[in-house]
Amino acid sequence: RTPQEETLATLFTEVLRLPSVGIDDNFFDLGGDSITSILLVSRARKAGLLISPRDVFQHQNIAALAAMADAAASAQPAPDTEQDVAEGSLTPTPIVHWLMERGGPVRQFNQSMLLQVPADLQEAHLIGALQALLDHHGALRMRLVRVADSSSSSTSSSSSWQLEVPPSGTVQAQQCLHRTDMIGLHEDGRRMLVAEASRAAAERLDPEAGHMLQAVWFDAGSAQPGRLLLTIHHLAVDGVSWRILLPDLQAAWQALRQGNQVKLEAQGTSLRRWARKLHEEATRPARTAELPLWRSILDAPDPLLSQRPLDAAIDTASTAQRLVLTLPSATTSALLTQVPALFHGRINDVLLTAFALAVADWRRARLPQLATSDASAASSVLFDLEGHGREDIFDGVDLSRTVGWFTSLFPVRLDLQGIDLDDALRGGEHLGHALKRAKEQLRALPDNGMGFGLLRHLNPETAAALAGASPQIGFNYLGRFAAQSAQQNGSAQSAQDWAPAPEASALGGGADPRMPMAHAIVLNALTRDLPEGPELSATWSWAGELFTRDDIAELSGTWFHALEAMATHANQAGAGGFTPSDFPLVSLSQTEIEQLENSLHASAN
Repeated sequence: RTPQEETLATLFTEVLRLPSVGIDDNFFDLGGDSITSILLVSRARKAGLLISPRDVFQHQNIAALAAMADAAASAQPAPDTEQDVAEGSLTPTPIVHWLMERGGPVRQFNQSMLLQVPADLQEAHLIGALQALLDHHGALRMRLVRVADSSSSSTSSSSSWQLEVPPSGTVQAQQCLHRTDMIGLHEDGRRMLVAEASRAAAERLDPEAGHMLQAVWFDAGSAQPGRLLLTIHHLAVDGVSWRILLPDLQAAWQALRQGNQVKLEAQGTSLRRWARKLHEEATRPARTAELPLWRSILDAPDPLLSQRPLDAAIDTASTAQRLVLTLPSATTSALLTQVPALFHGRINDVLLTAFALAVADWRRARLPQLATSDASAASSVLFDLEGHGREDIFDGVDLSRTVGWFTSLFPVRLDLQGIDLDDALRGGEHLGHALKRAKEQLRALPDNGMGFGLLRHLNPETAAALAGASPQIGFNYLGRFAAQSAQQNGSAQSAQDWAPAPEASALGGGADPRMPMAHAIVLNALTRDLPEGPELSATWSWAGELFTRDDIAELSGTWFHALEAMATHANQAGAGGFTPSDFPLVSLSQTEIEQLENSLHASAN
């Protein structure tokens, strides 16, 4: 109906990979999440529409968001007078403090992607495109500096660490790129070559020397697409950053190939300014008022799942075991769209509810005495939850185009008291009760948990109260990534250049073998958007000295079973409903809401 609505409709279809959308369709019901909302904001601003992630959550369909964008365009915002200098020293953020407190070597701690690149790729164009990334995104030039300062007011052992962002041009792309010939190699030979090159690239990383990025071009000749491995130290990148870097890399290469000057889209708020604002935020009274909430989450019991606690000296990355599983497209589609829409929730609500049910079921089999000895411990599950950390908590801040490690990490306790596990895992009514309860407990965390890291690592008055306790289980949903089917491998017609290679996972990574594990069990999940439909990929990592592969296979199987039960439950009559957080302007209990829903349903019939 309006140019703004047409633009947003196009962007909805692009970021959600849908053929079409209606102006009243809900972004999150269509499969959107907090990470794709950041991508939507970035593309909207490029198209001239000024919106924020907060706007996407408050105005969830095209019609409402377009009207809001109109209002924002006509308003006269107060000028932002705070100077943003991206280069220079950078005070450690909460997640950097967390990393340093773990101890051990961090030199090889990285994320990586393997891309398909054009058969006619020229090395000079690739070097130029990588140089454009290095010059444009300061985090890729960042350097880790050790500072011995006993007088520092920092709250952790990472007080001796600082980060420096040197000027543009400091790092030369030619020194970061290695070319490897893979002409004529068959699939097994390619796989071995890539694996060896991945290990070597990680070993070349050195954050103290400013070596944050390593690239390996696997040249397959002029007849076949090649591969490009990008390995970036985790201090400089996160899941959202890849969604910025890959389009920039392709745009830079395309410009150079056509003989044009590279002009990348402007950045927003720098990582350096963000870090400064976090330190200021950590001591605000409204933030320190969260301390009792976080203490209550950590103080409740967390029964030991293994024979001994995690030991930093024993349980290192070299002892970690790994299991990768995938959920079929039909089930994944329901979890992304139908289930969250019915419960007016988000994908994290669905995944975490199922995970809590799976852990509770797995734990009662391992610790049968727990139900009688400590009922409260048996009915709750404690996680460390990772978030993207780019929360919209400051006016005048835009992180939709900023590269860096913004991750937030905070404890979450999901209380399942009164939930019949067997009924829930069968997809019965208790599954709906569990999902509604988990949704409300997650909504009760201010700013999606941002405050915990601020109080734990940046506020000397509150840090000690939150130190020590650490959940045994970590969970991270990395969002949706474009992917290509393995069947596309070798088909230049169907596989896409500058997208993740068909034979690779969407996002890889690694760590130094002697780096201590942070959790006894970690579940990293992401959605791979394949041509035939979305597929949930789950990567389980665990301390090999504490659990067997059969132990984790049982837990992972129960999680998938709970997710399948979610999809089944969504097709039952009466499934879904609202919860108190859906009505912020009135005070209603869950019981009152369900009574109103039942009355309305009876009237309609």
